[in-house]
Amino acid sequence: MMISTRGRYALRVMIDLAEHRNGKYIPMKDVAARQEISLKYLERILPLLTQNGLLEGVHGRGGGYRLCRAPEDTTVGEILRIMEGDLAPVSCLESDAKPCERMAECRTLPMWTEFLRLTNEYFDGITLADLMKTDTAANYVI
Repeated sequence: MMISTRGRYALRVMIDLAEHRNGKYIPMKDVAARQEISLKYLERILPLLTQNGLLEGVHGRGGGYRLCRAPEDTTVGEILRIMEGDLAPVSCLESDAKPCERMAECRTLPMWTEFLRLTNEYFDGITLADLMKTDTAANYVI
């Protein structure tokens, strides 16, 4: 499993919105400038985060985006699964996978299953608030 640029940028956007939240909508051009991510790229990320209830957005004057929940109530795992699909390390464990004919005698399936469990548990144990607390929060690069 490899986290895509889209997944990494989504984390950066969410952290930025969490760090700059003031109850108002934050213009995406401000986030794009701070994070050095093109507005065009952000326009591909934000709809997914909005559709999945992590952000709310308003268009027009005074518009922008803001978090729907407190940073301590949003996990890295949730953000990554929205952006990446699931975090399965092998195709047979993806949520929409067809049952594998070799599953019953597959010697590696238990290993991959445990890896997936550990991955989800790890990312679900980290919140936006946790990422905001790090000593290098002002200089993070994901």
